[in-house]
Parts: sequence; structure tokens; C-alpha cells
Amino acid sequence: MAENMEMVMDMETKNQQFDQDVEEMLGLLEESNYFKAREIVLKYNERDIAELLEEVLDELSVDKAIILFRMLPKDISVEVFSYLDGDDQVNIINGITDREVSFILDEMDFDDKIDVLEELPANIVDKILDQTPKEERKLINTFLNYPEDCAGSLMTPDYISLQETMTVAEALQHIKNEGMDSETVYTCYVKHGGRELKGIVSLSALVIADTDTPVSELMHTDYVYVNVYDDQEEVAEVFKKYGFLAIPVVDNENRLVGIVTFDDIMEVIEEETTEDIERMGGVMSDDQDAEYLDIGVFRHVKNRLPWLLFMTVMLMITGMLIAQFEKVLSQVIILVAYLPLLMGTGGNTGTQAATLIIRGLSVEDIDLKDVFRVAWKELRISIILGLILSAFNFLKILIIDGEPVPIALTVALSMIVVIVFAKLLGGMLPMAAKKIGVDPALMATPMISSLTDMVSSCIYLLTASVILGIAL
Repeated sequence: MAENMEMVMDMETKNQQFDQDVEEMLGLLEESNYFKAREIVLKYNERDIAELLEEVLDELSVDKAIILFRMLPKDISVEVFSYLDGDDQVNIINGITDREVSFILDEMDFDDKIDVLEELPANIVDKILDQTPKEERKLINTFLNYPEDCAGSLMTPDYISLQETMTVAEALQHIKNEGMDSETVYTCYVKHGGRELKGIVSLSALVIADTDTPVSELMHTDYVYVNVYDDQEEVAEVFKKYGFLAIPVVDNENRLVGIVTFDDIMEVIEEETTEDIERMGGVMSDDQDAEYLDIGVFRHVKNRLPWLLFMTVMLMITGMLIAQFEKVLSQVIILVAYLPLLMGTGGNTGTQAATLIIRGLSVEDIDLKDVFRVAWKELRISIILGLILSAFNFLKILIIDGEPVPIALTVALSMIVVIVFAKLLGGMLPMAAKKIGVDPALMATPMISSLTDMVSSCIYLLTASVILGIAL
């Protein structure tokens, strides 16, 4: 416990020091004292330096950020560049020479290079490719032509490949020769003849085996792989299921074309999580990479307007339905006071169920074949919750509000039915969405709240007309 407290305090101290250094650096840059600003920057690692540069771009100017970037040691500048977001990378590239751009891209890992090229304007990409060797240019164009959200757009060709005819000694020598340029050396991919993937072998298996042992005797042929056109979300599921550091990517003829590494798939998982959160909040964003402050006002409006319009229409329909019960409400005006209670309870309980089911579908704890099990479980949960909440409100309306039994009974019975409906709706809608190929996250808060509001008001007022004996 004490060690954890010390770590937290140490982190807070580091954050405070970082903030102080940011302020000092910005002040020095405003005075054009670049050498002292550089001394502050070089105290930090590459990821932190990228954050410092982003502060300069946000607070001062692109010109000052470019000057500071060009003063960094070359090996550090490459790493820093890879950590900048797309817009900042474009700003840097527009401000440095073609030779400097070529150096940065030549030194970057291949998958990072592809990520950068995908973000750059076409004219800059063409200029860079003109200066790229023919074979590498052909490979880059191949990767750039893969669909944006498939495994091919995530993979890297920087991996250790072995031939099944190699001995352990030959394999280890090959790893020594090629390892520095590879994303990982812990898993090696064994090919037959040309590029056909035959199996995988771990570095540990090679290290402890006799040097004259053939690689074919050590490799595993029951390997897990993904196809080059598999959706990135499916690739992320494979990573989560098996916990690999890297997964081979093959084409339709089982030829090895690259590997997807854990660091790349983490970005995908973050993007997919962001997308689900936005959709559950009724925001139809078209770019999960963009930061909130970087998105323009009208683009925010465009992202949020569709669901708001949908909910407005649903509420208009709800209002028209309530108007049909004008006679009931006019005779017992107190009923209006409890309408928000029932509508809110329905929306909340439905959203609870939907959130859990969407999460279960996302991590594959729940499958479509479990639909009846989910329905049965949510039915039992809703009945128990409905009885508890309705009893609480029944007593509250009688004792605290001082209303007669028929009013309390109307609210209590309506609440049970509303909760049962909302829970079943929240549980079934995401599964129905997945069944027809729609993202289950779309069936979350906006949709369920709107539907439960409409149904809750109808259930409540119909119950009131029956219990209170008021003709519609």
C-alpha cells in the first residue's frame, strides 16, 4: 500500500515538473531562445517530446515547432515524428526539406510509414514515392491499396521468415542478420518454397534445440492466422481471444504477406471502443482519430444531428399518443406528476440491460444462439427489480404524497410492466441488430430511451384508465 502511494506521489511530481517545463519551454521559444528550449526537450523520451511539440503547435506557431523539431538529433526526430498525430505530421512535413522527409520515412518502421502516407495529401505522397526505390515503392503501393479497415492496412512486412529446410543453426544466424529490422523476433514464420506459410516456431524453441535439428521438426502447424481482407475488428477479436504479440496475415492462397503486431491492434481496439461509446451516446462520428477540439463546430453538428432528429420524431409520436389520453389526464391531473418517473425508470433499466448485452456481444461472452437464455435471465431480473421498485413507490405515493390507493396502484403496476418491457427490449434489440448486421451499439441509449418513453406512457395511461374506470 505504501509503495503504491509513493508511486502515485512520484507520478504527480513528474506531471507537475512536466507542466513546469512546458511553460518554461514555451516562454523560451517566444523569446526565440531555441538552444535552451532544446535542452529542456531533450530531458524527455520520444513520446513526451512529441507531446511537447504538440504544445508548441497549439500554443505558439508551426514555424517554431518546425525549428525545434529540426534541432533534435536525427534518431530521436524519427521516433518523435511517429508519435505525432496526422495533422501535426503534415505540418512538419510541409516545413522541412524533401531530403529530411525521405530520411524520416526511410528510418521509420514500415507499418508506421504506411500510416503516415495514408494521412498525407496525395501530392506529397507522390513526391515521396518518386524518391523511393522501385521495389519499396511497389510494396508501399500494395499496402496503400488495401481497404482502410482490413488486416492488410494494419500489417507490416518486417518479420522473421524461415524456410522449413533450414537447420536450427541456419535459422539462428538468419535471425541475427535480420532481427534488427523486424517487428518481433520472438515468433518466426516458416515458409515452404516461396511464400506459402507452413507453420510457426518460437525463438525459445530454436535456442534450446540442437543446432542440426531441422526447423520443420520444431514448428507448429496448427497456427492461428487472419486473412488479408479480414475486418480489423475481427483481427482485434483474435488478439483478445489468444493473447498473441503478433499474428500472421495470409492471402487467399495461404501465402504469408505480413504480420499484425499487438501495438497496432491496440490502436484499433481504442478506435472501436471510441466508436461504440459515441454510437451509444447517439453521435455518428466519421473519424475516431480526430480529437474533440480539432473537430469543427459544423462537423460536430453533423455527427450529432441524425440521432437528435430521430429522438425528436419519437418524442413527437409519444406526445401524440399522450394526447389520446387527454380525458384520463384531465380527470385525474395527478397522473401527470408520475409520468416522468415511469418514463425515466424505463429508459434507465433498458439502457442498463443494453449496455451489458452490447459488452457481452463485443467480448463474445454472449452469442446470438444465447438469445432465449438472455431473454429468460432479463425477464427474471426485471420482475424482481419491478416488484422492489413498485413496492417502494407504492408506499411513497400513499404515505408521503398522500394519494389514494388507486393512484398508487396504477403507478406500481405500470412500473412493473414498464421495467419488464424495458429490460427485454434492452436485451433483445442489440442481439437483433447483430443478427441483421447492424452495430449493436446503435441500439443503446437513444433508441431504447425513445422507445421506452413511448411505450411507458401508453402502458401507464392504459392502466390508469382501467383501474380508475375512466373511458378513453
